[in-house]
Amino acid sequence: MHNNNGYPSSTRAWLTVAILMLAYVLSFIDRQILNLLVEPIRRDLLINDTQMSLLMGLSFALFYTVCGIPLGRLADRRSRRGLIAGGVLLWSLMTALCGTAKTFWQFLTFRVGVGVGVGEAALSPSAYSLIADSFPPSLRATAMSVYSMGIYIGSGLAFLLGGLVIKFASAQGDVMLPVLGEVRPWQLIFLVLGAAGALFTLVLLAIKEPSRKGVGAGVEVPLSEVAGYLKLNRRTVLCHNFGFACLAFAAYGGATWIPTFFIRTYGWSASEVGMLYGSVVAVFGSLGIIVGGRLSDLLQRRGHSDAPLRVAMIAALCTLPLNLLYLASSGPLAMALMAMHVFFIAMPFGVGPAAIQEIMPNSMRGQASAIYLFIITLIGLGVGPTAVALVTDFVFGDDQALRYSLLIVTSTVLIGALLLLGIGLKHYRDSLDRLQQWRPASSQSHADVVRAS
Repeated sequence: MHNNNGYPSSTRAWLTVAILMLAYVLSFIDRQILNLLVEPIRRDLLINDTQMSLLMGLSFALFYTVCGIPLGRLADRRSRRGLIAGGVLLWSLMTALCGTAKTFWQFLTFRVGVGVGVGEAALSPSAYSLIADSFPPSLRATAMSVYSMGIYIGSGLAFLLGGLVIKFASAQGDVMLPVLGEVRPWQLIFLVLGAAGALFTLVLLAIKEPSRKGVGAGVEVPLSEVAGYLKLNRRTVLCHNFGFACLAFAAYGGATWIPTFFIRTYGWSASEVGMLYGSVVAVFGSLGIIVGGRLSDLLQRRGHSDAPLRVAMIAALCTLPLNLLYLASSGPLAMALMAMHVFFIAMPFGVGPAAIQEIMPNSMRGQASAIYLFIITLIGLGVGPTAVALVTDFVFGDDQALRYSLLIVTSTVLIGALLLLGIGLKHYRDSLDRLQQWRPASSQSHADVVRAS
């Protein structure tokens, strides 16, 4: 299907997406499994909600601040497949080490290298670049959304696995392992996941690097030129990145505490929450992100060049009233509303990175993706979970007030997302026009680029 345009065959392109999605699934299982193991880890490490939130969120963001952009630059110049394989191997090792942690500080150190840390830094900028070079623009949002479906399959499986582990723990208790001796059930799951990730690196060998395509393909540009182009498009980049960061804040800040919300508010067991919420996330999150991608491609074909931002705004508008689920009178009603909530909040997370690929020269895509991921990671995962915990611990001072913290914090940032994305629509269209005028500095002076804008 794609051969005439110089793209890989349809089979090869979708195989690449499928393998990358599985890598993303792994990274999200490694990241999200912690969300269902809050109580046993708190008990064994003697920590509070705020410390727990640092393990779930900020620990990832710390590593990303250092490594994200350099790895994004490598994705624009070197083997993207090799970069991903190295990332998977490193975060899998760190996941396994989490299973050996005996103190909060040991756990925090190992978590820095897991999931979003090395996972997002090494995986996603390279994956976005590979997908953008494997599909024509008319299919990119859908392909990116299929890859990003890994977020919801991985998160859902994490909760399901966590639920099974808790069930196993109540029946079996601690496990004896060679060398390590006696380990808790929550430690065992980190050890198993680490081993699975290390084996998965072999599957990545099936990916074949496509040739780089589009404006700026095959051109190495200095960092100063990347900075100059981003400055030229700063209004677009700021509105897009911070708008999607607000959505990530609502999504991750909520998801981190939702299992604990059901346990504290409705008295559900952790294994019940794991099975039910895990299934909802895997099914409705995957559906939402695919519908978001398809809707964006459809709107684009109908002449809306700003389709990705429109889809994100629709998602925020539909999610906002569904936040009332946190006040639901019963657990079953809250879980039913949660299915719709998960569907809508998932919609933007494939179109967000797809939008970046459309406004950047090929030689800057990895770096621009890394900056986008840095901002949504720092704000969404770094601040989101801790903001909810801080409101619970220091505003209400009551573990049972978690439902109100979730409602207040996530509703506020969804309104912020709507404002930023709305402002960004025109700037995004301007950046699309500007890209067509762009030439590398070697063939055109900076003054020409500015004039063309």
